[in-house]
Amino acid sequence: MKSFLTAIAASTCLIVSLFAAPTAHADESYDQAVVNFQKAKETSKFFDTAYGYALFPTVGKGGIGIGAAYGKGRVYQGGVYMGDSSLTQLSIGFQLGGQAYSEIIFFKDAKSYEAFTSGSFEFDAQASAVAINMGASAQAGTTGNSAGAGQSGGNRSASGSYINGMAVFTAAKGGLMFEAALAGQAFSFEPRAN
Repeated sequence: MKSFLTAIAASTCLIVSLFAAPTAHADESYDQAVVNFQKAKETSKFFDTAYGYALFPTVGKGGIGIGAAYGKGRVYQGGVYMGDSSLTQLSIGFQLGGQAYSEIIFFKDAKSYEAFTSGSFEFDAQASAVAINMGASAQAGTTGNSAGAGQSGGNRSASGSYINGMAVFTAAKGGLMFEAALAGQAFSFEPRAN
């Protein structure tokens, strides 16, 4: 029981530090994240055809039994910055470690864009993302969003597709996270002030 309470206390401290830690707000971080995703073969084609996208240059995630993730992002329609979004995630289950990653969510059409920007949107626990490795061969992963991974001729490669009008990709920035917990990500949206 004592080790369980210690794990809960450590997890609580980690969660508080994730939400209290400053996140990247500089335009350069958004510009660099867009460039990175545009260079990746898995995501470059989506920029040409997507109705819009939400970009989170840095999402911090960590947990010891109880986990949390947080990131600030921007939402674009036709390449135009339309508003701000925040990503939050809380999960309970087998997990240990921490990581930082970038995340991009492509919207296939106006319907999926409007669902995301309605003010409060959440992916269900079964949703998944394609994890890409910038500058190396891609690998499939799950980070709590929606896209699919495929196999190609014996070489494992990631390929994204729209599921319910959205395709989600993540790119690791650092850290190590081992988890088997499934949890949805929740997003808020605030339109850009004119």
